Amino acid sequence: MPVGRAGRFGGLIPAQSRRRAAGRADADDKAAPAPRVTFVVLSPTDPMTRGQLRRMAELAWEEGHEVRWEEARGGAAAPFRTVGGLRRLLRRAERVVMGDPFSRYVQLLLTITRARDLVVVDDGTATMEFVAQLARGERLVRWHRKGGRLSPRDLLFAPVSAAARRRLTPEGSGSGRGRRVEVFSAMPIDEIPDGVVVGDNDFAWTRARFGPPRLTSGADLVGTSLVETGVVDGDRYLDAVRALAEAHGATRYFAHRRESADKLHRLAVETGLEVVRPDLPLELIARRGPIGRTVLSFPSTVVHTLPRALAGTPVRVAVCDIDPTWLTATASPRAQGFLSGVTGTARDVHRLAVVSPA
Repeated sequence: MPVGRAGRFGGLIPAQSRRRAAGRADADDKAAPAPRVTFVVLSPTDPMTRGQLRRMAELAWEEGHEVRWEEARGGAAAPFRTVGGLRRLLRRAERVVMGDPFSRYVQLLLTITRARDLVVVDDGTATMEFVAQLARGERLVRWHRKGGRLSPRDLLFAPVSAAARRRLTPEGSGSGRGRRVEVFSAMPIDEIPDGVVVGDNDFAWTRARFGPPRLTSGADLVGTSLVETGVVDGDRYLDAVRALAEAHGATRYFAHRRESADKLHRLAVETGLEVVRPDLPLELIARRGPIGRTVLSFPSTVVHTLPRALAGTPVRVAVCDIDPTWLTATASPRAQGFLSGVTGTARDVHRLAVVSPA
C-alpha cells in the first residue's frame, strides 16, 4: 500500500492512458508532478513472496521513494501493531493506492481511512473478478473460492468485507466532493462499475527501466499456482507440463511464487526442466533477460502482461488452455469458464491446442 507524504497517498504508477469512467467523462485531467511516495509493505510469511517484495522495495527506493516494511503477519499481536501504527497515516490520507482488494488486511485498512481518492493497482486475474463483482454489487470473493460455503472466519469478517466494498464504490462524483475510485490494470475490464475510472497499464516504466532482453534459442515455460489453490489436479498438471515442454522444446520452468517446494522438486525430477524461482515479478525478469524466443503459459496473468512488457521484441507468448478433465472435484463451478475467459480475452498471444499427456 503506497503512502504519500503530507497526508497524501499515491502510487508509483507508470504513464497511463485513461479508458473511460462509466457514468462520467474524464475532464480537467492536467499533468502534475508525482508526489513523493512512501510504500507500506504488509509483509507475507512465505519466503519467495517476501524475497520478491524485498527486491521491489529496493527498486522503489532507487526511484527515490521511502519504503516502510511492516511485519504484518508476524504473530498474533502483529495485526494490532500494524493497524495501530498506520492508523494516523490512514486517517490523514487524501489518497490510498492499494494492491489486492480481496486481501482481508487491505479491506480492514480501508475501514480506517477517510481518503476520498482510492486506487486499486493490480495486474492479477482477480482484478477481472473484482470489477465484475463491484459492478453487480456482490460480495467480494476470489474466483476460485466462489460457490463454496462461507467458513466461520468468513462469517466473522463479513461486516468488514462489506464495509470495504462500500468504500470501493464511488459516490457523489459529480459534486467534486465525493469519493473517486480508479482501477489501474493491464487486465481486460469490460464490465465497468458506474463511476469507476479505469486506467490502462501499458508497462511503459518497465520497458524504459529494463531491456531490451537477450533472447535464447529455446522456449521457457511459466508455472501457475492452480494446483496450490485446489483448481487443478497435481498429477494432471505435471503430465501437462511434461507434454508441453516436450512438444515445444522448453528447457526452463519459471515458478510461480506460490508453488510448493515439493511440487517443484517433483516437477524438476520428472520433466528434466530447470526450475527457476524469480526474485522479481516475471515481467521484469523477462524484460531484463535472458528469455526464450517462445514463452509458454497456462491461463494466468502473464498472457496479458508479458506481451506488453516485451512489446517491440521478437518474443512470442503462447497459451495452453486447461482441459476440463484436469480440474479437481472441489474446484469452483466457475473455474473452467473463468480460465477460458482469461485466455480468450488475451491479445497478442498464440493459442495452443490443449496438450494430451501420453
